[in-house]
Parts: sequence; structure tokens; C-alpha cells
Amino acid sequence: QKVSVEVLQHLEHLALVDFRDAEGVQRLQKAIQFADQLHEVNTDGVEPMDSVLEDRWCLYLREDDVTEGNCTKELLENAREKVEEYFVAPPGNIPLPKLEEQETFLQGS
Repeated sequence: QKVSVEVLQHLEHLALVDFRDAEGVQRLQKAIQFADQLHEVNTDGVEPMDSVLEDRWCLYLREDDVTEGNCTKELLENAREKVEEYFVAPPGNIPLPKLEEQETFLQGS
């Protein structure tokens, strides 16, 4: 199944993922093909669920036992980019290809 330019552009903006090369488009097409298998499942008479856990009245939570702490400095050393004491992720506003570039890659796939 081919991916339209509009769908590609929409997914890039939602996921902040750049599909500008042929490999990216091919992976996306394989993922869509895999997900399309769900259309083969007969869901007649099955009501949509809000959650896979909706049949439970309450969720059982475990105790939140802190075993370590005061390691902010060490954790922030792993960040590529940080602002004050916060990780900056994901890197938003990635440069997306122009519409003409997307059409070129889609035609080659």
C-alpha cells in the first residue's frame, strides 16, 4: 500500500520523525502493512473499550519505596540538552522536507 504525501506529512508532524529518505518511507509502509492485519479481525458486536483494564474497579498500586536519591547532577550528565534541571526531549521542530522532496521519495518507493 502506497503512502500519500499528505499522510506522510501528517505522521511526521505527529511523531516528530523525519521520513525524508527511501528507507524511512519503506519502514513506514511495512508498519502500515503490519497494522492492516487488524482489518481481518471480525469485530462485529464488540463495543470499543476506553482501556484494556476497564473491567477492573480499581488498580492495585505498589508502595513507592525510594531506594536511591540525590542524584540529579549525575542524571543530567546523560542529557544531550538541558534547560535548568530538565531534560529537553524530544527535539521539537525538526526541519521537515519540502513537499516536492517528499513526492520524490514516495515515487521511488
